[in-house]
Amino acid sequence: MGMQAASAAASLSFIYSLKWGAPNSAQIFVTPSNKLPLKTNATHFPCPKFTNNKVKTRATLGEKDDIAPPTPLLVQEKEQSNREVEESVKILKKAAKTRKVAAAEILSALSVIEKAKIDYSGFLETLGGSESPGRTWMLIFTAEKKLKSGRYFPVTAVQRFDAAAKRIENGVYLGPIGCLTFEGRFSWKKRMLAFIFERVHIKIGPLKPLEIGFGQKDNREPSTVSKDPFFVWFYIDEEIAVARGRAGGTAFWCRCRRVTTSYSL
Repeated sequence: MGMQAASAAASLSFIYSLKWGAPNSAQIFVTPSNKLPLKTNATHFPCPKFTNNKVKTRATLGEKDDIAPPTPLLVQEKEQSNREVEESVKILKKAAKTRKVAAAEILSALSVIEKAKIDYSGFLETLGGSESPGRTWMLIFTAEKKLKSGRYFPVTAVQRFDAAAKRIENGVYLGPIGCLTFEGRFSWKKRMLAFIFERVHIKIGPLKPLEIGFGQKDNREPSTVSKDPFFVWFYIDEEIAVARGRAGGTAFWCRCRRVTTSYSL
Protein backbone atom coordinates (compact mmCIF):
# COMPACT_ATOMS: atom_id res chain seq x y z
CA MET A 1 0.00 0.00 0.00
CA GLY A 2 2.85 2.41 0.91
CA MET A 3 4.67 1.69 -2.37
CA GLN A 4 1.55 2.47 -4.41
CA ALA A 5 1.06 5.82 -2.62
CA ALA A 6 4.66 6.83 -3.26
CA SER A 7 4.36 5.91 -6.93
CA ALA A 8 1.16 7.93 -7.30
CA ALA A 9 2.77 10.95 -5.66
CA ALA A 10 5.76 10.76 -8.04
CA SER A 11 3.46 10.55 -11.06
CA LEU A 12 1.47 13.58 -9.89
CA SER A 13 4.69 15.60 -9.40
CA PHE A 14 5.90 14.72 -12.91
CA ILE A 15 2.58 15.80 -14.52
CA TYR A 16 2.63 19.05 -12.50
CA SER A 17 6.09 19.88 -13.76
CA LEU A 18 5.05 19.42 -17.38
CA LYS A 19 2.14 21.84 -17.04
CA TRP A 20 3.48 24.54 -14.72
CA GLY A 21 7.25 23.91 -14.61
CA ALA A 22 9.33 22.31 -11.92
CA PRO A 23 8.45 23.58 -8.47
CA ASN A 24 11.04 25.69 -6.69
CA SER A 25 12.22 24.25 -3.43
CA ALA A 26 11.60 27.60 -1.78
CA GLN A 27 7.95 27.76 -2.96
CA ILE A 28 4.99 26.30 -1.05
CA PHE A 29 2.13 25.08 -3.25
CA VAL A 30 -0.10 23.67 -0.53
CA THR A 31 -2.68 26.14 0.72
CA PRO A 32 -5.12 25.16 3.42
CA SER A 33 -8.51 24.79 1.80
CA ASN A 34 -10.29 26.29 4.78
CA LYS A 35 -8.38 29.67 4.60
CA LEU A 36 -8.33 32.45 2.05
CA PRO A 37 -5.03 33.99 0.96
CA LEU A 38 -3.75 36.72 3.24
CA LYS A 39 -5.00 40.12 2.12
CA THR A 40 -2.41 42.96 2.18
CA ASN A 41 -2.41 46.67 1.38
CA ALA A 42 0.75 46.45 -0.78
CA THR A 43 0.63 48.43 -4.01
CA HIS A 44 1.85 46.65 -7.11
CA PHE A 45 3.87 48.70 -9.62
CA PRO A 46 4.25 47.58 -13.21
CA CYS A 47 7.70 46.29 -13.99
CA PRO A 48 9.69 48.41 -16.44
CA LYS A 49 10.25 46.89 -19.83
CA PHE A 50 13.86 46.50 -20.86
CA THR A 51 15.07 45.94 -24.37
CA ASN A 52 18.33 44.57 -25.62
CA ASN A 53 19.28 47.93 -27.18
CA LYS A 54 21.93 49.85 -25.27
CA VAL A 55 21.55 53.55 -24.56
CA LYS A 56 23.27 55.50 -27.33
CA THR A 57 25.84 57.82 -25.79
CA ARG A 58 27.95 58.59 -28.87
CA ALA A 59 27.96 58.13 -32.61
CA THR A 60 28.22 54.55 -33.77
CA LEU A 61 30.50 53.31 -36.50
CA GLY A 62 29.68 54.85 -39.87
CA GLU A 63 27.73 57.77 -38.38
CA LYS A 64 28.90 61.35 -37.94
CA ASP A 65 28.59 63.47 -34.84
CA ASP A 66 26.23 66.39 -35.16
CA ILE A 67 28.74 68.69 -33.43
CA ALA A 68 32.05 69.37 -35.18
CA PRO A 69 35.21 68.97 -33.08
CA PRO A 70 36.58 72.25 -31.69
CA THR A 71 39.33 74.01 -33.62
CA PRO A 72 42.70 73.81 -31.80
CA LEU A 73 43.74 77.03 -30.07
CA LEU A 74 46.98 77.37 -32.06
CA VAL A 75 45.06 77.11 -35.34
CA GLN A 76 42.62 79.78 -34.17
CA GLU A 77 45.47 82.11 -33.22
CA LYS A 78 47.19 81.59 -36.58
CA GLU A 79 43.98 82.27 -38.50
CA GLN A 80 43.37 85.41 -36.45
CA SER A 81 46.94 86.59 -37.10
CA ASN A 82 46.55 86.00 -40.85
CA ARG A 83 43.34 88.03 -40.94
CA GLU A 84 45.01 90.89 -39.07
CA VAL A 85 47.96 90.91 -41.48
CA GLU A 86 45.64 90.92 -44.50
CA GLU A 87 43.70 93.89 -43.12
CA SER A 88 46.94 95.73 -42.31
CA VAL A 89 48.28 95.17 -45.84
CA LYS A 90 45.04 96.58 -47.27
CA ILE A 91 45.49 99.71 -45.13
CA LEU A 92 49.05 100.25 -46.37
CA LYS A 93 48.07 99.74 -50.01
CA LYS A 94 45.26 102.25 -49.62
CA ALA A 95 47.70 104.70 -48.03
CA ALA A 96 50.13 104.24 -50.93
CA LYS A 97 47.43 105.01 -53.49
CA THR A 98 45.60 107.86 -51.75
CA ARG A 99 47.99 109.24 -49.09
CA LYS A 100 44.86 109.97 -47.09
CA VAL A 101 45.02 107.22 -44.47
CA ALA A 102 45.68 108.60 -40.98
CA ALA A 103 49.18 108.17 -39.59
CA ALA A 104 47.86 106.41 -36.47
CA GLU A 105 46.14 103.79 -38.62
CA ILE A 106 49.32 103.22 -40.63
CA LEU A 107 51.42 102.87 -37.46
CA SER A 108 48.98 100.29 -36.12
CA ALA A 109 49.16 98.34 -39.40
CA LEU A 110 52.97 98.41 -39.34
CA SER A 111 52.96 97.11 -35.76
CA VAL A 112 50.79 94.12 -36.75
CA ILE A 113 53.04 93.27 -39.67
CA GLU A 114 56.23 93.56 -37.61
CA LYS A 115 54.89 91.11 -35.01
CA ALA A 116 53.58 88.58 -37.53
CA LYS A 117 55.67 85.54 -38.45
CA ILE A 118 55.63 85.75 -42.24
CA ASP A 119 57.53 83.37 -44.49
CA TYR A 120 60.45 85.33 -45.96
CA SER A 121 61.79 82.66 -48.32
CA GLY A 122 60.62 84.56 -51.43
CA PHE A 123 61.35 88.09 -50.25
CA LEU A 124 64.58 88.70 -52.17
CA GLU A 125 63.25 87.71 -55.58
CA THR A 126 60.07 89.71 -55.02
CA LEU A 127 62.11 92.72 -53.95
CA GLY A 128 64.84 92.63 -56.61
CA GLY A 129 63.47 90.47 -59.42
CA SER A 130 65.22 87.57 -61.09
CA GLU A 131 67.32 89.56 -63.57
CA SER A 132 69.00 92.95 -63.91
CA PRO A 133 68.29 95.83 -63.59
CA GLY A 134 65.98 94.64 -60.81
CA ARG A 135 62.93 96.41 -59.41
CA THR A 136 62.22 99.92 -58.11
CA TRP A 137 60.27 100.95 -55.03
CA MET A 138 59.01 104.37 -53.94
CA LEU A 139 59.22 105.34 -50.27
CA ILE A 140 55.73 106.19 -48.95
CA PHE A 141 55.87 106.46 -45.17
CA THR A 142 58.53 106.55 -42.46
CA ALA A 143 58.08 105.95 -38.73
CA GLU A 144 60.31 106.65 -35.77
CA LYS A 145 61.81 104.00 -33.52
CA LYS A 146 59.19 101.81 -31.76
CA LEU A 147 56.55 103.33 -34.06
CA LYS A 148 56.01 106.30 -31.75
CA SER A 149 55.11 108.59 -34.66
CA GLY A 150 55.40 108.76 -38.42
CA ARG A 151 54.57 110.69 -41.58
CA TYR A 152 54.32 110.42 -45.32
CA PHE A 153 57.68 111.04 -46.96
CA PRO A 154 57.47 114.57 -48.39
CA VAL A 155 59.60 114.14 -51.54
CA THR A 156 60.07 111.48 -54.22
CA ALA A 157 62.51 108.88 -52.94
CA VAL A 158 63.07 105.72 -54.96
CA GLN A 159 65.20 102.67 -54.24
CA ARG A 160 66.21 100.04 -56.76
CA PHE A 161 67.23 96.52 -55.81
CA ASP A 162 68.91 94.21 -58.30
CA ALA A 163 68.82 90.70 -56.81
CA ALA A 164 70.75 89.15 -59.71
CA ALA A 165 73.73 91.53 -59.48
CA LYS A 166 73.33 92.31 -55.74
CA ARG A 167 73.28 96.05 -56.46
CA ILE A 168 71.36 98.84 -54.74
CA GLU A 169 70.54 102.39 -55.78
CA ASN A 170 68.91 104.97 -53.52
CA GLY A 171 67.77 108.25 -55.02
CA VAL A 172 65.94 111.45 -54.11
CA TYR A 173 64.34 113.19 -57.09
CA LEU A 174 63.33 116.85 -57.08
CA GLY A 175 61.97 117.24 -60.57
CA PRO A 176 63.65 119.95 -62.68
CA ILE A 177 65.74 121.03 -59.71
CA GLY A 178 67.82 117.87 -59.83
CA CYS A 179 68.41 114.60 -58.03
CA LEU A 180 70.81 112.87 -55.68
CA THR A 181 71.47 109.13 -55.91
CA PHE A 182 73.70 106.69 -54.05
CA GLU A 183 74.77 103.41 -55.59
CA GLY A 184 76.51 100.34 -54.18
CA ARG A 185 76.28 96.64 -53.44
CA PHE A 186 74.34 94.56 -50.94
CA SER A 187 74.26 91.12 -49.34
CA TRP A 188 71.25 89.09 -48.26
CA LYS A 189 70.93 86.73 -45.30
CA LYS A 190 67.53 85.34 -44.35
CA ARG A 191 65.50 88.58 -44.37
CA MET A 192 68.33 91.04 -43.69
CA LEU A 193 69.78 93.17 -46.47
CA ALA A 194 73.10 94.87 -45.60
CA PHE A 195 74.61 97.34 -48.04
CA ILE A 196 77.60 99.56 -48.78
CA PHE A 197 77.37 102.66 -50.95
CA GLU A 198 80.35 103.08 -53.28
CA ARG A 199 79.57 106.36 -55.04
CA VAL A 200 77.14 109.25 -55.20
CA HIS A 201 75.70 111.01 -58.26
CA ILE A 202 74.59 114.63 -58.12
CA LYS A 203 72.48 116.31 -60.79
CA ILE A 204 71.55 119.99 -60.56
CA GLY A 205 69.26 121.51 -63.17
CA PRO A 206 70.70 121.48 -66.69
CA LEU A 207 74.24 120.97 -65.48
CA LYS A 208 76.14 117.78 -66.17
CA PRO A 209 75.88 115.14 -63.44
CA LEU A 210 78.72 114.85 -60.99
CA GLU A 211 79.98 111.50 -59.71
CA ILE A 212 81.95 111.17 -56.48
CA GLY A 213 83.45 107.88 -55.26
CA PHE A 214 83.80 107.07 -51.58
CA GLY A 215 87.32 105.68 -51.99
CA GLN A 216 86.53 102.18 -50.69
CA LYS A 217 88.97 99.82 -52.39
CA ASP A 218 88.04 96.59 -50.64
CA ASN A 219 85.43 94.29 -52.13
CA ARG A 220 84.24 92.78 -48.87
CA GLU A 221 80.67 91.67 -48.58
CA PRO A 222 78.39 94.03 -46.64
CA SER A 223 77.58 92.69 -43.19
CA THR A 224 75.52 93.66 -40.17
CA VAL A 225 78.47 92.64 -37.99
CA SER A 226 80.66 95.32 -39.62
CA LYS A 227 78.22 98.07 -38.67
CA ASP A 228 77.10 98.49 -42.27
CA PRO A 229 73.60 99.92 -42.79
CA PHE A 230 70.89 97.32 -43.30
CA PHE A 231 67.16 96.65 -43.60
CA VAL A 232 65.19 93.93 -41.86
CA TRP A 233 62.24 93.06 -44.08
CA PHE A 234 58.92 92.12 -42.51
CA TYR A 235 56.70 91.96 -45.57
CA ILE A 236 57.14 92.04 -49.35
CA ASP A 237 54.62 91.32 -52.08
CA GLU A 238 54.22 92.55 -55.66
CA GLU A 239 52.86 95.92 -54.50
CA ILE A 240 54.31 96.96 -51.13
CA ALA A 241 57.29 96.26 -48.88
CA VAL A 242 57.85 96.89 -45.16
CA ALA A 243 61.26 97.07 -43.44
CA ARG A 244 63.10 98.46 -40.42
CA GLY A 245 66.45 100.21 -40.70
CA ARG A 246 69.53 99.88 -38.51
CA ALA A 247 68.57 102.97 -36.49
CA GLY A 248 65.23 101.38 -35.56
CA GLY A 249 62.88 103.33 -37.80
CA THR A 250 60.29 101.51 -39.91
CA ALA A 251 59.16 102.39 -43.42
CA PHE A 252 57.08 101.04 -46.24
CA TRP A 253 57.43 101.32 -50.00
CA CYS A 254 55.21 100.71 -52.99
CA ARG A 255 56.31 99.25 -56.31
CA CYS A 256 56.90 101.86 -59.02
CA ARG A 257 58.40 102.32 -62.45
CA ARG A 258 62.12 102.77 -62.81
CA VAL A 259 63.44 106.32 -62.79
CA THR A 260 65.86 106.64 -65.72
CA THR A 261 68.84 108.98 -65.69
CA SER A 262 71.96 109.26 -67.76
CA TYR A 263 74.01 107.64 -65.02
CA SER A 264 71.66 104.92 -63.86
CA LEU A 265 73.01 101.41 -63.39
